[in-house]
Amino acid sequence: MPSTLDPHAQTLSLPLDPARLPRHIAIIMDGNGRWAQERGLPRQEGHLQGAQTVRQIVEECVRLGIEQLTLYCLSSENWKRPQTELDFLMTLLQRYLINERAEILNHNIRFRMIGRRQGLTPEVLNELALSETQTAGNTGMTLCLAINYGSRGEIVDAMRAIAAKVQAGTLAISDIEETTIADHLYTAGMPDPDLLIRTAGEMRLSNYLLWQISYAELWVTSRCWPEFDRALLHQALIDYAGRERRFGGLK
Repeated sequence: MPSTLDPHAQTLSLPLDPARLPRHIAIIMDGNGRWAQERGLPRQEGHLQGAQTVRQIVEECVRLGIEQLTLYCLSSENWKRPQTELDFLMTLLQRYLINERAEILNHNIRFRMIGRRQGLTPEVLNELALSETQTAGNTGMTLCLAINYGSRGEIVDAMRAIAAKVQAGTLAISDIEETTIADHLYTAGMPDPDLLIRTAGEMRLSNYLLWQISYAELWVTSRCWPEFDRALLHQALIDYAGRERRFGGLK
């Protein structure tokens, strides 16, 4: 993330009332490997280019005043991939956390991570903890990375925590509400996503924020994540602003 906003980004106008923008955007960043293979490149090149896209989109969301951006970086199912690719992803994540930390601080971004920490390397865990600690007092956009994340596992962990409180006698079964479950998810205290973007044309949710996106607007592009840019983000936001969100009611 450059220390000053990209001049090109400043020339892009978004003809929307800021009140029509989503409060929270969640993105499934799909297609890094596919993008590389289509160009005869190793999959690692796709992940490297994808990291550059992250920088660009984070910068633009900050510029637009988005409250939270949550990026699906590594799913709990991704451990099935070849070990060489997993090792590269861990190294890339560690490098991203180190290289971008100063600019995250400069832009007043609060960094968060959701997912199970078991299985992540000690180096990545250390950098995650450092980024979370150093940005805890920031008041700008929240950048949340979903790493080793799976929504079903998240719900299981929440149910276990709630069951433990019931067993201990500190929570009555009759007192369990939707808010009780939400308060025990990894995303406790965060707003639910208003807009879910998925790249690479896949029409599925891939075990991502299943509880939280109950009323999110979905937007899918056939472009792979390394090709995603500010113009596509703007198109998603324009389409979002044109939709009527009724939340089950009538207008």
